[in-house]
Amino acid sequence: MKIGIPKEIKNNENRVGMTPAGVLELSKLGHEIFVQSSAGESSGFDDEDYYVAGAKILPTIDRVYDQSDMIIKVKEPIQQEYELIKEDQVIFTYFHFASNQQLTEAMMERKAVCVAYETVEESDGTLPLLTPMSEVAGRMAIQQGAKYLEKPVKGKGLLLGGVPGVPPGKVLVLGAGTVGVQAAKMAAGLGAQVTVLDVNMNKLRYINDIMPSHVVTEFSNEYNIRKHIRTSDLIVGGVLIAGAKSPKLITRDMLKQMQRGAVIVDVAVDQGGCAETTRPTTHEDPAYIIDDVVHYCVTNMPGAVPHTSTIALTNVTLPYVLKLAENGWEKACEDDMALAKGLNIVNGKIVCKPILEAFDWNNAFV
Repeated sequence: MKIGIPKEIKNNENRVGMTPAGVLELSKLGHEIFVQSSAGESSGFDDEDYYVAGAKILPTIDRVYDQSDMIIKVKEPIQQEYELIKEDQVIFTYFHFASNQQLTEAMMERKAVCVAYETVEESDGTLPLLTPMSEVAGRMAIQQGAKYLEKPVKGKGLLLGGVPGVPPGKVLVLGAGTVGVQAAKMAAGLGAQVTVLDVNMNKLRYINDIMPSHVVTEFSNEYNIRKHIRTSDLIVGGVLIAGAKSPKLITRDMLKQMQRGAVIVDVAVDQGGCAETTRPTTHEDPAYIIDDVVHYCVTNMPGAVPHTSTIALTNVTLPYVLKLAENGWEKACEDDMALAKGLNIVNGKIVCKPILEAFDWNNAFV
C-alpha cells in the first residue's frame, strides 16, 4: 500500500503521524511510505531519519495526498486540506467529528474512509489510541493549570503546592478516566488538595486505592460540582463519552460562584468541552477570561511536547496501521472489531451513531 505522512498544519501542531521506527516496520513489509519534507522536524526527526528507514521524501503536502492510498495524521484535516483528500482514500487520525459539523460535512463530501483514533475501542471498553494522548494531556493539564494560576497571566497568584505555613491549592478533577487519573496523580505529586468526581463508582474505588490520602473522591452530580467550584483554584475537565459530545457540567452561571483568578483547563475541548463557556484555543493564544475565571482550552495540548507525544502515539497506532496496510480497510475492520469501531465516515455516509446523534442526522446512518 502507498501510505502518506503529511506535515501537520494546524496551529502549533508539532507532532507527526509516525516515527521513523514505524516507517521502518512498514517498509520491511514492502509498503511505500511518502513523508512530506520536514514533517518530523518539530518532533525531533529529520528527513534523513525517514529516508534511512525507507521512506520517500516529497516536497509538498499536495504530492503526499496525491500519491497515497492511506494518510496517517495526528489531528483532523483543516480546511486547506479538504480538497486534497480523494474518494476512497483512508484517513487515519484523530477526528472528533461530534464537535465539528463543518469537518463532518467536508469528509462526507470527499467520500473518504475516515477511521478515527478516538473511537477505536477494545472489547473491555478501553480506547487504546486515545489513551496515550489522554495521559499526556492529563499530566499537562496540571502543568498548564499551575502556570495560569500565576498573576502575570491573570491567575489568582497561587502556588499550587503551597509552602510551609501556607496551604496548597485545591484541584477539582471532573472525570476519573485516563485524563482524570493522570491529572490527579500530577496534582497530588505537587502537594495540592485534590477532589475527583465521577459517576462510575468502580473508577472512584480505583483512585481511592492507588492515590495518597490527600486525593479524595466524590460522586459526580450538580450539587457536588456546585459545592466544590466555590473553593477550587484549578478545575480540570476530563469527561469523555467515546465519539460523542462531552456533557456540560459547568454552566455559565456557575462561574460567578468561582474565585477570581481560578483556572479551568478543559481537556475535553475536542469533544465540545465540559464547560458551557469552553471554546477551542491554540498554543499561540491559549487562554481567555470570562467572569474573572481563566479558561485554558487548547485543542491539541500534547502538540506542545511533540517528541514524547509522537513516540507514544506511534507505539499504539502502528499495529492498526499494519493491519490496514496489509489487508485493506474492509478486511482489516472485518477481522478486528476494535478497529471497526474506528470507522466514522465511509464513502459519504456516517457509520458512527454518536456523530449522528450529535447533529440529529439519523437519516444518514448506514
